Amino acid sequence: LAAMQPGTNWHLKENAREHHTSKFSSEELIVRRGQAFTITFNGIEKPEQNLIFLAETGPKPSKATKTLATFDISSAVSKEGWSAVLQSTSSNSVSISISSPHNAVIGRYKLSVQTGSSSPASLGTFVLLFNPWSSGDDVFMSNKAECEEYVLEEFGIIFAGNKNHISSFGWNFGQFQGDILNICLSILDRSLYYRQDPITDVSHRHDPRYLGRVLSAMVNANDDQGVVLGNWSGKYEGGKNPSSWTGSGEILQSWKKSGFKPVKYGQCWVFAAVLTTVLRCLGIPTRTITNFSSAHDADGNLRVDEFYDADGNHLERGADSVWNFHVWNESWFTRNDLGPAYSGWQVLDATPQEESGGIYQCGPASRYAIKEGEVELDYDCPFVFAEVNADCMYWNYDSATGKKTLIFSKSTEIGASISTKAVGRDDRVDVTSDYKYEEGSAKERDIFKKARKKLGLEDKFDPTAPTQEEIEQKPDISGKFKVAGSLEVGKDLSLLLVLENLQSDAKTVNVNMTAWSTLYTRRPVNEIWKDSISVTLAPKEEKQFPIKIKYPEYQQQLTTDKTIQVTAVCHVEDGIQVLVQRSITLDNPAIDIQVLGEAKVNKEVVVEVAFTNPIDTEVKDCVLQLEGSDLLQGTLELRIPPLKASEKSSTKFKLIPSEAGPKHLLVNFSCDKFADIKTFKMVNVIN
Repeated sequence: LAAMQPGTNWHLKENAREHHTSKFSSEELIVRRGQAFTITFNGIEKPEQNLIFLAETGPKPSKATKTLATFDISSAVSKEGWSAVLQSTSSNSVSISISSPHNAVIGRYKLSVQTGSSSPASLGTFVLLFNPWSSGDDVFMSNKAECEEYVLEEFGIIFAGNKNHISSFGWNFGQFQGDILNICLSILDRSLYYRQDPITDVSHRHDPRYLGRVLSAMVNANDDQGVVLGNWSGKYEGGKNPSSWTGSGEILQSWKKSGFKPVKYGQCWVFAAVLTTVLRCLGIPTRTITNFSSAHDADGNLRVDEFYDADGNHLERGADSVWNFHVWNESWFTRNDLGPAYSGWQVLDATPQEESGGIYQCGPASRYAIKEGEVELDYDCPFVFAEVNADCMYWNYDSATGKKTLIFSKSTEIGASISTKAVGRDDRVDVTSDYKYEEGSAKERDIFKKARKKLGLEDKFDPTAPTQEEIEQKPDISGKFKVAGSLEVGKDLSLLLVLENLQSDAKTVNVNMTAWSTLYTRRPVNEIWKDSISVTLAPKEEKQFPIKIKYPEYQQQLTTDKTIQVTAVCHVEDGIQVLVQRSITLDNPAIDIQVLGEAKVNKEVVVEVAFTNPIDTEVKDCVLQLEGSDLLQGTLELRIPPLKASEKSSTKFKLIPSEAGPKHLLVNFSCDKFADIKTFKMVNVIN
């Protein structure tokens, strides 16, 4: 037998269809664990002799670590381990159905066969993945439509903006394209866990909890030369602006091509989207979640403190912050370590915010544990609980004296409109009630107290906390910013500051106002405008003060997050200060995609992208970037001539779709005045 190398027929098409792996474009067999696959091989002279199979994975396969299995032909599928059942034999070939256990280690396996005392002959390699379609698997998902969305769908929608104005953009996860599976497997082999102890690391790869945590560390570059390097400075020289990516494929390919050097640059949605790609590729159902007004509680006291000076400038003091939005992941699997109630969606976060166990990793935190305030449970529940529940304290800080005065505190500010894409539709679904009880309800406050108690915060005196007296003080006036007019890059920004006297005597108020361009994390980048006014409000009077920030005033200062924070600090004579603030995210002008004619597999179809310059000056350096799984190989970049004021450009290009079904084309348009105008179009490809 050793002399005759057996030829193996892996029945790629049939096995892939059975195992929901047809979307992979691979010459190698890719199957899911806990389910049978069929192979045929020849070169065996007496196939009815005792055949013994070896399946092995990892650097030092052994039975003890469940990385080596030896099994002979049996009459039925084994409940426990690997098994082989004879399908048919002919004079020199044999068909075998091979089954792996539900809890097999995932990864690339070598399969060999031996007869009698001869040495094993290699049949080749195959890749084994998690199996959400199989009821014995830790990642089993009973709803087939959810399996389709959270494992097989290569297109996603990520929500952004702010809680008053939610926007969204498409993303090409592309988990089945080209070399992505191999790159995902090499991510596992480059983790700190693998480098420290490869044998133990590989033996844990049957467990989605373990892999989720390892990958939450590996997708960011901190600690381990992982995939994406974060940058929240507003300056992105030497790399790509985080807003410019439209898919994970280019990022993962660049990481591999550069010899595994971190790809520059990412922000939260990039980390979350890349982690979605990797986990879906490996077969763990995963989705992206956007949390609006997301707290980053750096010191673990379930409170975030924000500081302002007397002029209304937002000060960067302390490590706490509130982001307009933050994107993380949920993956679906059982929590045998915690009990059945805690199974289901688990929070993973690859954005490097705080260390956990000495490295930048986060999760899996059971979503049910977060809702119930069970913050002592593994992993990283206090951090995730704070992201959706922390109390907000706004302080006035006097840098000359170092004195801080509480302006007001809010317990309903954090964790709003928690959002994800609908199953099978391009809509937003609100999942806030899966993370917490209704804001302002007694139950929600009880859970918050329970969490504080479990963290030992109830009994500890906190010198930085405001006094009860400070918290209960009542302001004499109230204020808010209202938007008057459109919120579009290229147009003037019109707002109203509305002030109301809550008392029955007249009040004099000095108002200091500022507008800053910020990142989506609300980090101030450039001052745009400031003004101050003095007003007298008659008893119970409400007054409106129009504010206009002209496009030329903010155009140079705007970040690619297109976010402006307006703040008014109101100094009431003989009263306490009142802080009025609003974060405003501007919309880019629209871009339009038309598919001209029918899209058919392997046939050219023309697509037209149109953009009208909405401003009264020329725009130049125009670039169109396109991608879409099964529509284009990689990304396509087209340069477009400059556009005069109000001029319309129309660009036509050809696609050759490679697969039938609903596919998504993603477009990103940039020029010197507008960054990363994104849109997507569903293209229904027919055979």
